[in-house]
Amino acid sequence: MNADQLSKRLETVADFLQKPIRFADIGSDHAYLPCFVCQNDPEAFAIAGELNKGPYLSALEEVKKRQLNHQIEVIQGNGLEVIDNRINQIVIAGMGGPLITEILDEGKDKLTHVSKIITQPNIDARSIRKWLIDHEYNLVNEVILEEGGHVYEILVAEKGEPKKNYEEKLLERQLWLGPHLLKEKNSAFYKKWEEEKEKKHQIVEQMKRASEPDFEKIKQFKKEISWLEEVL
Repeated sequence: MNADQLSKRLETVADFLQKPIRFADIGSDHAYLPCFVCQNDPEAFAIAGELNKGPYLSALEEVKKRQLNHQIEVIQGNGLEVIDNRINQIVIAGMGGPLITEILDEGKDKLTHVSKIITQPNIDARSIRKWLIDHEYNLVNEVILEEGGHVYEILVAEKGEPKKNYEEKLLERQLWLGPHLLKEKNSAFYKKWEEEKEKKHQIVEQMKRASEPDFEKIKQFKKEISWLEEVL
């Protein structure tokens, strides 16, 4: 992959950025996303944030190669410590949900000027949805897509009424499966959750055979299986 030919996953993320674009890409991985966005929008500005030296140097090299130093700053630093009040949107993509929520939580004081948060968790999107509710962000959009045999979820949030898209009686399952995704239920949604349902069935059977079964956990898994049977 390069900045000319982004993955479908990152192109979808890029589509959610709103003009005027002044965004930070946290964990930028070669700065492909900032380069793609800034090549297509000469008015855009980006910070590519990287914690580790190797990826930081790769991002620097990519930005230099594309002669985008005037639009992109590559900064080595931990999470949201790389952003300042020029930034109006942030992207955190390609990490686990718990790590993304940790980054958001540790850097929440830096979000004063940030109007939009776009995340793409590899696992556990539920933890991000919970964090957004707890911190007064409205989940305005979600996408689930398949690429290269993997299924990805993209969550887009803006400051605002945090439970606007949730129903109290369905909250637990909407946090898990996504309130917007539950309405659309595209082919990637079915693929992901059919596989998850089969996995949960197998785990429940294994747990039942344990010398000391964890009945609470079995009960929770059975509840989740019944939700999946309802929505699929």
